[in-house]
Amino acid sequence: MVRVPLTEAERERGERLGAALRAARGPRSMADVALEAGVSVETLRKIETGRIPTPAFFTVVALADAVGLPLDALRDVVTGVPAG
Repeated sequence: MVRVPLTEAERERGERLGAALRAARGPRSMADVALEAGVSVETLRKIETGRIPTPAFFTVVALADAVGLPLDALRDVVTGVPAG
């Protein structure tokens, strides 16, 4: 199976996702958040740095829950929709 390359917009959306999760994590360690979310530290690191720009939905949900970030707020940040 050949994977279609991501568009620039998809890569940028992945970077915004990672930045939002990193900001919401705050001073907590990656290890603490990864453990709470049930993912590996390496997976969290790759998502936060944009190296996994399209993580699985359930991974995103678990990470958002672990950092206390509502999915609708995360969606707004990732899609570039202004708050309000």
